[in-house]
Amino acid sequence: MPRFLDGRTRRAVRLSRGAGAAAAALGCTMLVVAGCSSSSTPSAGASSRPFSPNVSSFSGELPSSVASAKSSLLASVSAAAASQSAAAASFQASVSAQVAAGRAEAQSVLAKTQGSGNAVSDTTLTGLPKAQAAGFNAALITVVNNTRASASYAIKVEFLDESGKVVDTNFLGVKDLAPGAKAQPTAFSSIDRDKALVARVAQAQRY
Repeated sequence: MPRFLDGRTRRAVRLSRGAGAAAAALGCTMLVVAGCSSSSTPSAGASSRPFSPNVSSFSGELPSSVASAKSSLLASVSAAAASQSAAAASFQASVSAQVAAGRAEAQSVLAKTQGSGNAVSDTTLTGLPKAQAAGFNAALITVVNNTRASASYAIKVEFLDESGKVVDTNFLGVKDLAPGAKAQPTAFSSIDRDKALVARVAQAQRY
């Protein structure tokens, strides 16, 4: 500043410079605010809806770990189904063979029997859980010879649905049961496996 300026002039110059600096600072502040405002406010063309991809346009394969887990699960389910099917076939074959041994004779005896027969009191029936009977409706028939001589038994077991209708019948035969001895043949129904059937001893004849 030239030394020949008087005091009043020097003060005017200093005030002018201070005002300029303040204006510059204010301008910077406005620029910063404007910059922040523009960065946080969406533009007029922007959409507020969430992004939703078109899945039909996707391609490729499952990751190997996911595909392996899926394959393992399917194999496990298939093995379980095969195991259950095999157990059912085994149970059916075993009991059918047991029943076939005395079926014809039991049918013949009961065809001549009046009413429920003379040995209903010698028999008791216990329902078997489906898990134990490979998914079939089945019942264990316990026959006890309460006489003093050997005897044979012909037994008719009926399976009823929830309405009380007879939907299946088994004929069981027990040959030459000793006095006081016990036999336990199994009766089962291979129909309506998806329903709960009730079994009952309809006839029992000692001969």
